[in-house]
Amino acid sequence: MPGTGNGRFNQPDGVAVAPGGNVYVADEWNHRIQYFTPTGSFNGKWGSSGSGDGQFQFPAGIALGPNGNVYVTDRMNERVQYFTPTGSFLGKWGSLGPGNGQFYLPVGVAVASSGNVYVADWGNDRVQYFNSAGSYLGKWGEHGTANGRFDGPVGVAVAANGNVYVADGDNNRVQRFTATGSFLGKWGSHGTANGRFDDPYGVAVSAGNHVFVTDNKNDRVQYFTATGSFLGKWGTYGTGRGQFDEPEGIASNAAGDRIYVADTHNDRIQYFRPSDPAVEPASLGRVKALFR
Repeated sequence: MPGTGNGRFNQPDGVAVAPGGNVYVADEWNHRIQYFTPTGSFNGKWGSSGSGDGQFQFPAGIALGPNGNVYVTDRMNERVQYFTPTGSFLGKWGSLGPGNGQFYLPVGVAVASSGNVYVADWGNDRVQYFNSAGSYLGKWGEHGTANGRFDGPVGVAVAANGNVYVADGDNNRVQRFTATGSFLGKWGSHGTANGRFDDPYGVAVSAGNHVFVTDNKNDRVQYFTATGSFLGKWGTYGTGRGQFDEPEGIASNAAGDRIYVADTHNDRIQYFRPSDPAVEPASLGRVKALFR
């Protein structure tokens, strides 16, 4: 059941893990950010509904910069805001529109080791990237199905080597690019078979260079090599351990031994211990108790 108390959620979307292990969650329909220990004990929160600094209208994506700052796509305010690790407001950028540095319902956000910030500009069918303070650096993509084009890009992640992965939602695929947007490869199509998707949403790259994707309407997570070869999957529809109801955000911790998933319509976070090729639930009982 959704809730507004500490550690409860109303359709959590983005999830991110700090280098020290703290877990940050974009609690979308509660218009706030919450953060926790690695095993789900509540640490703090910030935000409320509104358009002022530090307020949100449906925060969607969340990412941690190399200096610990927290970047959030404030979806219906058409902007990105960034904060200290405990939620003190530092800055913002963006407005509604198709111009450079403008957005139309931005969703995913990721930060490279350089500090550059990548944003999945969903309604404009493109990815834009900025420096750590929001100065515009570049963009790529437009509506379509060809290589490097998008139809509703949602999740974005940056690998250690700087390559950028984008969950191209309505095209039911993942695309891979250089740090400046040159096309490198793609995989996926619509369906339920291994390596196919029904609305891929979140994407994360682990320390082992595996790519994890929340396959939203198939109620599962799939994972792949860095170039898209299928490795494994887990999840079915339901409310039990390891089951999902339209999962959205996904993140790996720094060690790559925990994968956190925003189980959005179950109003909880689940986390897992990945192993190749199997994936096992890890310590989910406590997390359920705290997060539901």
